[in-house]
Amino acid sequence: MRFYAAYLHPSRPPVLVHQGFSWWAAIFGPIWFFVHGAWIAGLFGVAVNVLVAALTPPAFRLLAAVGLAWLYGLFGQELREWNLRLRGYYLAHILAARDDEAAYGRLLAARPELAASALR
Repeated sequence: MRFYAAYLHPSRPPVLVHQGFSWWAAIFGPIWFFVHGAWIAGLFGVAVNVLVAALTPPAFRLLAAVGLAWLYGLFGQELREWNLRLRGYYLAHILAARDDEAAYGRLLAARPELAASALR
């Protein structure tokens, strides 16, 4: 079972955010943030990558890069949620489901008015 946070906005479609570690954020780092529209977190990640590469001695750069990747994976979803709140979304539900589609189905079952607005 996975957990999802359902964020709603008065004029935009709902967004489901998987809770927990994100391997994609760990692998792709700031690019993952940009793909998900978290521009502030992505720019911050690029700046941190540049600073770590410039200030870390060559013998420790690989260790620093692995540490940053771990931090991106650990906190990536939380930074994505922070970005949604900045854009006017609010946390409506925490859902437990086996995958994204089942979580979206549970959201529509809990909030039928979202299904009615999606049909228009």
